Amino acid sequence: QVQLVESGGGLVQAGGSLRLSCAASGIIFNINHMGWYRQAPGNQRELVATITKGGSTYYVDSVKGRFTISRDNAKNTVYLQMNSLKPEDTAVYYCKMARADGINYWGKGTLVTVSS
Repeated sequence: QVQLVESGGGLVQAGGSLRLSCAASGIIFNINHMGWYRQAPGNQRELVATITKGGSTYYVDSVKGRFTISRDNAKNTVYLQMNSLKPEDTAVYYCKMARADGINYWGKGTLVTVSS
């Protein structure tokens, strides 16, 4: 079974940067959207950013201008470049790949901690 594996999380000071990567362990056909979500302690999981197969992007207001999502369709990989990180960005970040037929794949998450 195909799995998604995130990497790139860690501890960073406020104002710093991290780049998250998410790669599929095998081939996933007909991927439509790829995205990043996050869940902070005590909070619900929230959408951070998405990117369509054609490259159209969406960002939640709180990360606009600071985060950039990108994808490599040939490698079934999605990235999240996070700049100007804030303590409120601290969360477990999850990637998601959504097939056109409605089947979704989720990673297990990578922890991002931003210290003040």
